[in-house]
Amino acid sequence: MNPIKIETFTRFQFVSNPTFAPDGKSVAFVVQHADLKDNDYKGDLYLYDKVKDKVTRLTAGGDGKSYVWTAKGTLLFPADREGGKGKKDSQKKDEVSTTYYEISPAGGEAVKAFTVPLKAIGMYRVDEDRYLIMAAAELEKRVQGKDDAYEVVDEIPFWFNGKGFTNGIRGRLYLYQVSTGELTPISEETADVSSYSVRGRKVLYKAYPWTDIHNLYDGIYLYDMETGENKCLLEKDTRRTGMIGFWADEEAVVASGLDNPHGNGKYMDFYTMNLSTGEMKLLAEYDYSSGSGSVGSDARLGGGRTVKTGDGICHFVTTRGDSAHVYAIRRDGSLEAVVTDRGSCDSFDIMDGHKVVCGLYGDNLAELYLDGKQITHFNDMSQWDARPRKEYSFTAKDGFSLTGWVMTPAGYEPGKKYPAIFHIHGGPRTVFGTVFHHEMQMWANAGYFVFFTNPRGSDGFGTEFGDINGRYGTVDYDNLMEFTDYVLDHEPDIDRDRVGVTGGSYGGFMTNWIIGHTDRFKAAASQRSIANWISFEYMSDIGHTFTKNEQAAFASEDVDKLWFHSPIKYIGNCKTPTLFVHSEEDYRCNVAEGMEMFAALKVLGVDTRMLMVKGETHELSRSGRPRNRIVRMREILNWMDKYLKPETEGKEEK
Repeated sequence: MNPIKIETFTRFQFVSNPTFAPDGKSVAFVVQHADLKDNDYKGDLYLYDKVKDKVTRLTAGGDGKSYVWTAKGTLLFPADREGGKGKKDSQKKDEVSTTYYEISPAGGEAVKAFTVPLKAIGMYRVDEDRYLIMAAAELEKRVQGKDDAYEVVDEIPFWFNGKGFTNGIRGRLYLYQVSTGELTPISEETADVSSYSVRGRKVLYKAYPWTDIHNLYDGIYLYDMETGENKCLLEKDTRRTGMIGFWADEEAVVASGLDNPHGNGKYMDFYTMNLSTGEMKLLAEYDYSSGSGSVGSDARLGGGRTVKTGDGICHFVTTRGDSAHVYAIRRDGSLEAVVTDRGSCDSFDIMDGHKVVCGLYGDNLAELYLDGKQITHFNDMSQWDARPRKEYSFTAKDGFSLTGWVMTPAGYEPGKKYPAIFHIHGGPRTVFGTVFHHEMQMWANAGYFVFFTNPRGSDGFGTEFGDINGRYGTVDYDNLMEFTDYVLDHEPDIDRDRVGVTGGSYGGFMTNWIIGHTDRFKAAASQRSIANWISFEYMSDIGHTFTKNEQAAFASEDVDKLWFHSPIKYIGNCKTPTLFVHSEEDYRCNVAEGMEMFAALKVLGVDTRMLMVKGETHELSRSGRPRNRIVRMREILNWMDKYLKPETEGKEEK
């Protein structure tokens, strides 16, 4: 078998976004791969024919990363295939448009279908002539006063991770009629639309109208495509809501939560909403996530459907334990487990009793499964030395059960001592599980034990376990240290004097916290971290809401509490050599957070280094440009080798 190296992810094919054709006889999907030459990802459309049991590639231009089925059974996808040729620079400067191409599943060249004067970010077919288009639209006041020489900031948030400066920009919903070219705005100009559902001539959508501060809770609106009536069913900032969807002409299902001892830490229950009155009634209590999965992996790419409603039933992805499944809730309040394989269902579609799932199971990358049968085989993982995971479970001192895993190093010889890396996930409401994780496999192939777990605060284990609001660095830290002790006691071949720790986002916060509270780790790599909750509140794109939700206070209310939970407070205790990794365009965990820690360690004389990656966001480790991902992984591995494998010093960098 081939060793898994840093560059191995560039040889993977990433499958995503399966949907049935209108006649149900085939399934379209997307396959992407890394392109090192262009330093990006290419994607193309594929088709699985149910009758022939055959996969066919439909496009080859590398620009087929999203699509929608037409009513007649062809595919529309956005692409820039004209390249702006023949247009003067003055024309291109302010021009905003998206061109869609149409291709037949039977084959042939894609042909230009139509162009909309919008920066489209999503599309949904309403009928044979109309489409809903989600687009990034600028407020008129911003368009009139726009100047490339500077940015004006007069609202919060004014930037967003992955989108750059968003001041005066909204995610707006439009109705587009192909035959006439008519474009009708559905949501008001100042509203940010987050999700929607369509049934007949009605559009149910969530949005937050704002001009100054975007606070917490979306409102819910109902739009009639025939009359143009737009009715507010739930005012913004009334109550927390999650997924929404029609399941009858005058009734919808809404995931929602009300105030309780856990605040926003409480998972959302299911409600029915009367679409005439807006009245909501509790349908079923639910103590898990709904509408998305959270199983961590750096070996996936692309999106897809995670919620689908139909007559009297709603299917949704949910994280339960260390896996993402598909469940269904019915109008009578009954819940049904639909896809329960251990692993991660990333997206799905259901039609006429058949279900297609895009999932990661075992050490396979994402592939498609139709009614439980694997129908795509884009990645032969048998050629790679994927290290097995040993599972451990025990009861922590707080009474909760903890489960975690240990990977043995490649070429493992019992009785020989090896270094180890402890990996902490982000979130904190995500989970590690049994799915393939490229970087952890790479570390194991580089000669390390690798161990990881799901501490308090993780997703999938209910509200009591997942709620650490106002307790960051306490119960979760205790869990992580207990798991470390447990692993070292049960894996005697780990050299206790050569253990490193790393993590990103919440895992970066926890890495910063750990080095200020213990010297047990020989090296640390803190990634896209939080150092100071006071500065985070005012710099992060989500800081003005996330800080209160996670730390139970704003700086204006209890600055001492935020300071207590800030790793930078404990910087004087730090002795662990630490690498900091941040992206310059990460507006979630701003680069300044890492700079604070780095500069403080420098002043204290602790060995430290900082990698700032240009042009990248909070998603660097998962979907950053391929060459930038390679640089990041190389820096972390070299840092760990320097302190955990001193015999490698002076050797050529990996």
